Amino acid sequence: MKSDIEIARSANIQNIFNIAEKIGIQKDEIIPCGDYKAKISLEIFKRIKDNKKGKLILVTTINPTPEGEGKTTVTIGLAQALAKLGKKTMLSIREPSLGPIMGMKGGATGGGYSQVLPMEDINLHFTGDMHAITSAHNLLASLLDNHIHHGDTFHIDQRYIVWPRVLDISDRSLRNVVVGLGGPKDGVPHGDSFAITPASEIMAILCLSKNLNDLKERLSKIIVAYTYDNKPITAKDLNAVGAMAVLLKDAIKPNLVQTIECVPALVHGGPFANIAHGTSSLIAINMGLKLADYFVIEAGFGSELGAEKFFDIVCRVGELKPDVAVMVVSLKALKRNGYGSDLEAVKTGLSNLEKHLENISFFGVPVIVGINHYEEDKDEEIEIVENYCKSKAIPVAVLDVWEQGGEGGIELAGKLINLIHNEKSNFHYLYDNNISIKEKIDTIAKKIYGAERVVYSVEAERDIELCKRQGLDNLPICVAKTQYSLSDDSGILGRPKGFKITVRKIKFSAGAGFLVPMTGKITTMPGLPPKPTSEKINIDSKGNIFGLH
Repeated sequence: MKSDIEIARSANIQNIFNIAEKIGIQKDEIIPCGDYKAKISLEIFKRIKDNKKGKLILVTTINPTPEGEGKTTVTIGLAQALAKLGKKTMLSIREPSLGPIMGMKGGATGGGYSQVLPMEDINLHFTGDMHAITSAHNLLASLLDNHIHHGDTFHIDQRYIVWPRVLDISDRSLRNVVVGLGGPKDGVPHGDSFAITPASEIMAILCLSKNLNDLKERLSKIIVAYTYDNKPITAKDLNAVGAMAVLLKDAIKPNLVQTIECVPALVHGGPFANIAHGTSSLIAINMGLKLADYFVIEAGFGSELGAEKFFDIVCRVGELKPDVAVMVVSLKALKRNGYGSDLEAVKTGLSNLEKHLENISFFGVPVIVGINHYEEDKDEEIEIVENYCKSKAIPVAVLDVWEQGGEGGIELAGKLINLIHNEKSNFHYLYDNNISIKEKIDTIAKKIYGAERVVYSVEAERDIELCKRQGLDNLPICVAKTQYSLSDDSGILGRPKGFKITVRKIKFSAGAGFLVPMTGKITTMPGLPPKPTSEKINIDSKGNIFGLH
């Protein structure tokens, strides 16, 4: 079998104008970036605003292995399968971050014969959106420090500067730093920190904005610091909004690419689901729903992270109603959650699947299980999962879209269409925004994670009181938590009972419009593993890239 990058290079893909025409995008509505990728003008909404919305299909998963469960590959493969069945289909995934690409997981463009292309471009600098977000974020940090250097008319308490800097590379050494050293000409010394770009509030703002005016309004609300009397200082106070919006003027436009089988795909925005809300942009979603009859979108990591945040944050902001959810399962993830490698581990690991299926049911959305087949999987192991799903009256299909492309997802696509037409979605949110902050966090922790209780640090208690005084307590919750466990401890697998969730502090994302409780040992700046994938990446004299996957 060829490698992902060899398959990508041998694919017979079409000019981006042909892909646009296939989904109903007119020539004057795209801005080409070479032959195979393009930006889509937001002017298109004037023409398609009255189009009927297509079916919204969310792809999620159970608690994954460190390598992931092929959720992105399944998203792409399912879209290809739907297209093979004659359905007008489009998909949307997030833009890859250089952190995972150069770290542990590698790229995020799918795999095998279910990839979005051009794979190298998308996985690396793509159309520059990540750089634009990084620049806009760091401009605001620079303007804040510049204001302090030139006299600080706001009387900012430098112990409570809450706006970090960002970088789209995993680098644990930058988590806590001191800036302004060197003397009076080099700024005012104070503690600072770095987050990875996908954790930037500006990333969340870009992905939740409905248009440019909404983007600017959200940017204006960003809180960067507090004065000595706890008055918040915002991006608007620093006159930063106009320049930040200019830096983001192209990044707000969705990127159009294609799959190996030439199915149109939108790749836009890249918030992580363990430290942000984990879904591609609302603009891309609304655009895809107006252009396609079936629109497939992935949400990062398990149902307790990406799916919950998609339902409670993205759907709330965008007034979306998902029609169906696809629960991706792999035998290796079930075995991991069953603490073993045999049939008994598969059976034990089903408790994790059970909880994630329960989570989807809390939102009233029909669900189908997709067993992502790997070469080493045994028939008797697959049969255990199939029988379990049948016992719960949940439709299930085995798929192999990595090796077979869309053809390997036909069974799933067919059963999915049948489910959509025979079981109506009764979608609703998990909680009401108007209940207290603790009630919202408790609801998520107890119902979605299965926790027994939530414990708050002294700092978190202070954050809650400050949040109330700022009038931000009616915002939804975006919990930052490990993706490897239903708990906030990455080593506790399966379906744990009687555990507690510890909230260390709460970050206010006033512009994005949500609160971020930081739990367990989660950090917004990941570190690199002992053997980063970057060690295998290289380029030859002809410009051919190797080691990227």
